[in-house]
Amino acid sequence: MVSTPTRSRGKAPGDGKERAAQAAGKQPAGLRRHLRGFWESLEGRSKAPNSSTYYLILGCAMALTAIGVMMVLSASSVEAISEGKSPYADALKQAMFGAVGLVAMYVISRTNVSWMKRLSWWGLGAVVVLLAAVQVFGRSTLGNQNWLDIGGISIQPSEIAKLVLCVWIAAVLARKEKYLNRWMHVIIPVVPGAGLVLGLILVGNDLGTAIVVMAIVAAGLFFAGVPGKMLAIAAALGVIGATAMTVISPNRMCRVTAWLGIAGDSCTADSDFTYQSTNGMYGLAQGSWTGLGLGQSRQKYNWLPEAHNDFIFAIIGEELGLVGTIVVLVLFAILGIAIFRVVVRQTDPFQRTLAGGIMVWLLGQASMNMAVVTQLLPVIGVPLPFISAGGSALVMSLSGVGVVLSLARGQLPPQQRPRFLPRFSSKTARKRTRTS
Repeated sequence: MVSTPTRSRGKAPGDGKERAAQAAGKQPAGLRRHLRGFWESLEGRSKAPNSSTYYLILGCAMALTAIGVMMVLSASSVEAISEGKSPYADALKQAMFGAVGLVAMYVISRTNVSWMKRLSWWGLGAVVVLLAAVQVFGRSTLGNQNWLDIGGISIQPSEIAKLVLCVWIAAVLARKEKYLNRWMHVIIPVVPGAGLVLGLILVGNDLGTAIVVMAIVAAGLFFAGVPGKMLAIAAALGVIGATAMTVISPNRMCRVTAWLGIAGDSCTADSDFTYQSTNGMYGLAQGSWTGLGLGQSRQKYNWLPEAHNDFIFAIIGEELGLVGTIVVLVLFAILGIAIFRVVVRQTDPFQRTLAGGIMVWLLGQASMNMAVVTQLLPVIGVPLPFISAGGSALVMSLSGVGVVLSLARGQLPPQQRPRFLPRFSSKTARKRTRTS
C-alpha cells in the first residue's frame, strides 16, 4: 500500500512567496483575486440564472427609447417651425416607429430564434437586393445614398443589414464550428457575403455604417471561436481597408485633417469641416453640470446641423447637463453588461455568436456616436441607437433587443420565464384541476 503525501493544515503551496510579496507591498494574489471576483460578478456565472437580466435589458431599451422620443421632440421642434411644419412632426414619427419596434421586440422575444437560422440566407439575399435598389432608385441626403422610398415610407436598408448580418454570420459559423481553425472555412462564405453588403454600403458613401458592419463581422468571428491569430490578421486588413477608403475620398480626408487640426487651404476653402463638431462641443459646454433645462437648448436654433439625429447627444448634454449624459451612459453600460451575461451563458454556438454580434453592434455604434460628439473621433454619420431620429434604425435596434430577450428567456427555467399575457387554461387543464 502506497501512502499518500500529506501537507500541514493551513499551509498551501506558494504561501511563502505570497507572504513575501505582501511584505514587499505588491500583493499580486490579492489584486488578482479582486479582479477575478469583479469579472465573475460582471459575468454573473456564480449565480443561478434569474429574470433580472431579462428585465435589465428590457428596461434599459425602453428607457433609452423614451428618452429618444423626448429629445427628438426637443431637438427638432424649432427647425420644424422654421420650415412651416408641426413642431411635433418628427417626434410623432419617432414615437410611431418606436411603437412598431416595441411590438416587433415583443413578438421576437416570445419566439425561439432558431427560425432565424433557417431564413438567414433568404434574409441576406433580400438585404443585397434592397441595397442594390438603393443605388438605382434610392434617395441621397447629405452626400449619402441610403434611403429607399416604398409606398410613402422611407426605409434605410443598411440598418436592416446590421441585424441580418448578425443572424447570417452566426448561422454560417455555427455550422462550421469544428473547422474554424482553417482559413478557407473562415473566409468562405463569410468574407464574400459580408464584403458584398459592405461594398454596396460604401457605394452609397456611408463609411460610418460600413465601420459598424465591419465591427459586426469581427464580433461574429470572435464569439464563434476563430483563433486569435486569424482575428489579428482580419483586424489589420479591416484597418487598412478603412484607411484606404478614407484616403481616396477628399471629403473624408478633410474631416480627418480638420479633426487633427491640420486642414489645408483646399479643405477650408470648400466648407468648414469643424463647424458641426465645434457647435456640438458648445452645446455640451453650455449644459455644464445640470443643463439649461429640457427644451431650452440654444444650439438647436439652426446652429447645430443634424441636432435631432447624429448630434442629439450634444442636445442632451446642453439641456440635461452632465447628469443627463451620465444617465444615458449608465443605461448603455447596464444594457451592455446584461447582454454580455446572456452571451457568456450560451452553450449553443449560433446563439452565442448572434447575441455577441448584437451586443457589439448596439454598444459599438453608441460608443462611436458619443466619441464623435465629444471630438474623440472625426465626424462620421453614425446615429445613437434608440435615441437619434430614424425609423429604420429604431425598429431594427429594438428587434435586435428582442432577439437577445428571447435568448435570455430561454436560459430560464419554465416557471421563471417572464409572461406579459394572461395564460388561459385549456379544458384538459381544468379537468386535471378538478380531479386533483
